[in-house]
Amino acid sequence: MSELLQRTPSPTVAAARRAVSWLFLLNGVLFGTWVSRIPMVQERHDLTHGSLGVALLGMALGALVAMPLSGWASARLGSRRVAAFWTVVYAAVLPCLAIAPGVLWLKLGLFLFGAGHGGLDVAMNGQAVLVERRYHRPIMSTFHALFSAGGLAGATLGAGMAWLAVPVETHFLAVAALLGGTVVLIALRPLLPDDPVDSSGTGEISSNEEVLPAKSGLASIPAADMRRLIALGLLAFCIMMGEGAMADWSGLFLKQVTGAGDGLASAGYAAFSLAMMLGRFTGDSLTVRLGSERLVRGSGILAAGGLLLALITAHPYASVLGFAAVGAGFATVIPQVFSAAGRVKEMSPGLALATVTTLGYGGFLLGPPVIGFVAEGIGLRGALGLVVLTSVCAVALAAVLRTRRSEEMTHPVQASQQLSV
Repeated sequence: MSELLQRTPSPTVAAARRAVSWLFLLNGVLFGTWVSRIPMVQERHDLTHGSLGVALLGMALGALVAMPLSGWASARLGSRRVAAFWTVVYAAVLPCLAIAPGVLWLKLGLFLFGAGHGGLDVAMNGQAVLVERRYHRPIMSTFHALFSAGGLAGATLGAGMAWLAVPVETHFLAVAALLGGTVVLIALRPLLPDDPVDSSGTGEISSNEEVLPAKSGLASIPAADMRRLIALGLLAFCIMMGEGAMADWSGLFLKQVTGAGDGLASAGYAAFSLAMMLGRFTGDSLTVRLGSERLVRGSGILAAGGLLLALITAHPYASVLGFAAVGAGFATVIPQVFSAAGRVKEMSPGLALATVTTLGYGGFLLGPPVIGFVAEGIGLRGALGLVVLTSVCAVALAAVLRTRRSEEMTHPVQASQQLSV
């Protein structure tokens, strides 16, 4: 065990880790950059809140279309090529959102921007799984922390650009050219070729071992693995539904239910996001100590307890603290889910990740409108109780992360932790 933990990755794998880190950071920065200038784009096109919501729905639809396509293409062409393609699309479309001459063009641009975001999400997580396999220890949470850090950096830079009255076109073009160009020219080269499927289940493939090509269709997957993928997707659905709810309703809860002012109301989601980012930076070490299953169980309990604190007290500062606890609870779950999906035997990591990501993203899209509909009948406080229930469901679904014997060599640390329970 100690020998596996002390194994030093090769320079090739270390370079691949840096490349994948750049992809996660890029994804977050581009997304945060767009979000930071939405008010100006709305004003430029004279959009009502409803019209803006319809336009933003196009972005979500683009992601939902691109995610399964990205998984399918990764199974056939390799996630390295697919990541390169979506990186170019994602960065190139950002300036187009600023120069769109009309609402129709803006909607088309948002659809492509969402496709770039979702397609890159699947491909970069596929690469993250390949790198994590070669590290023989959990590193997925750190990758996702970089996405969160990138989102905060993009939003902060955007706020500064807006304060300095820098035109949106200049802002978006500079970010796309400088960051996107850097990643395309430098960071994509060290990405890893996809592994063939290891029929022995050890996670190691020698040059003399006969291997099977990765299966690229869901119909050929064994029933047990398919059930596991669905359970992982449901776990992602529960957590991402909560993420969407926090993004859209935490500020309104603070303002309308607790009576917080505008500044404190905006601090609710900021506390949630900051706690999520910090939680992800510590997630890999927690995985080593606790194992995936126990970590996710504890995370779901923390999220449910934090939101209950916010809903029961309805005090502004207690609610902000509660939302921070929700962010800390949600932080490590999705990295654990994606890592587990990438270890499903006899299946391309890209296709497995696409399946789980699409289900999870469905929760992100469905959660906010469902909460709004329920709030019409029982109030926002009661409606947000749905997130408490989904967090409890995540606790119950954590068993799907229990390490199988076939995965012990892939993640020996997690296996030893969970077998000792």
